[in-house]
Amino acid sequence: MKPRVYIETTIPSFYYEMRNAPEMTARRNWTRQWWSKYRSCYRLLTSAAVIAELKEGDYEARDDAVRLMSRIPLLEIPDEIADVIDFYLANHLMPRERLGDALHLALASFHKCDFLLTWNCRHIANANKFEHIRIINARLGLFVPSLVTSMELCMEDIS
Repeated sequence: MKPRVYIETTIPSFYYEMRNAPEMTARRNWTRQWWSKYRSCYRLLTSAAVIAELKEGDYEARDDAVRLMSRIPLLEIPDEIADVIDFYLANHLMPRERLGDALHLALASFHKCDFLLTWNCRHIANANKFEHIRIINARLGLFVPSLVTSMELCMEDIS
């Protein structure tokens, strides 16, 4: 069975990134490499929240980013997710103004995704937050997905 990967909003956004700053170019390149070479090794999942965030954006490749995600199965957003998000916020796991981040983590955890794939290294794929996330999810009885970037999820080529 293939590992399950929850695709968060920043992945399709960086797939179509247009800025030329070295960091932006690197993230775009890693995202495209993972998408073309490695995504078939995983069972991709996302949510209606990701699609909504992509549609809300005001950027040139918005329709392309939405289309990229259009064939990926959507995880159900059960009512219990609101309680998980409230617990995350009450325990300062995610900033209050970034409910999208809390929702993505809650969905990936609730649905036991092996990985949450993101370029949000400030609020999600942040090594300084991993232990806090593990503790809070343990208190809730939730699975803890690996929080990774496209660069980290590329498999080593063994010749």
